Formats: sequence, C-alpha cells, structure tokens
Amino acid sequence: MKDDRYEIRFGGSGGQGIILAAVILAEAAGVYEGYHVCQTQSYGPEARGGRSKAEVVISRSEIDYPKVIQMDLFLAMTQAALDAYFFDFKPNGLLVVDSTFVKQIPSSRVITIPFTRIARDEIGKEIVANIVALGAVALLSRKFSSENLEKAVLSKVPAQFKDINLQALHAGMKAASEVDLSHLPRSIISDEEKEV
Repeated sequence: MKDDRYEIRFGGSGGQGIILAAVILAEAAGVYEGYHVCQTQSYGPEARGGRSKAEVVISRSEIDYPKVIQMDLFLAMTQAALDAYFFDFKPNGLLVVDSTFVKQIPSSRVITIPFTRIARDEIGKEIVANIVALGAVALLSRKFSSENLEKAVLSKVPAQFKDINLQALHAGMKAASEVDLSHLPRSIISDEEKEV
C-alpha cells in the first residue's frame, strides 16, 4: 500500500493562535475527512511572543509515529519560527509564509501571502490571521473540503466569534486560490499543484 502520510507544521509566536489552527485542521482531518490524525504542539516558556509550533500528521492508514519527519507543508507566521523550524523540510515540500512578517526565505518552493495584513484590512481584526492562514494551508494541501473545514472551525471557536472566523477562513482560501504556482521549480511541481 502506498504511503499517503502527509505532514504539516505550523510555526509562529505565542499569541498568534498557531496551536488553535492546528487543532482545527486536525479536527477537520480526523472527524470530518476520515483520516487517521496525530496533532502535537510545543512552545517556549514565554506565554506571548516566544516561538511556538504545532504539527498535524494525516494518513489514510494507521500512523506509526506521531510527529513530523519531513514536512510536506510548513506554515511560517514569523521569521523566528521559520528560522527555528525549517530544518526538516521535504525537498519537494511547500513553504507557506506570512509575508507581513517573513522576509528571508530559504526555499524556492514558497508561497507568500500577507495573512496578518489580510486579517487586519479585510476582516478588521489581526487576531484572526491564524484562521486566514488555516484557510490557505487547507486549500494548498488539497486534503480538505471547504465544507468540512468550516464545520471544524465552527466546532472550535466560541459562538460569538463564528462569523468573523468563517470570514477569515474564506479570505485565506480566496488568497490561496489566487496564487500563481508557476514560479515553483518545474521539476517538482506535482500534477495536483498544477490544478490548484
């Protein structure tokens, strides 16, 4: 049986909602999409401002190791997180960065989207930048339906914030759908990416 393990890492700073985004993605994968899923997280001693990361591993078959071995997709919301957590990036992986904060990029396999600026300018709240990024990551991974992602968001955010989080999710999906993937190295663009 072909190994269909898919590994995603979220990196950012404490207070950006990186862990919540990973928890929502894991919920979408396991509860609504029917994947086997493992979700792990770690963060520094600082409650806010310190680096944090969260990982989601999904597969159609049982998962024998719960942490990322080589990232298929890495979301970096800050430069510090990118610098700290890029080390096990898969050669044909996809790096997605918040261009609001990330300027030095160590890979040509990158998509830059200003998640924080979109959250501020289009939604009116920077605090939902994590959900904007989640929408983009989910679309770019090609592993999730928008309907199931919406269900996962609605199951994890307080009732009074459901509308703003759905707006943020859709803004992220829209931003990702407008990305031109033709700049990625041709030798390792998959057929799935060509169809995004």
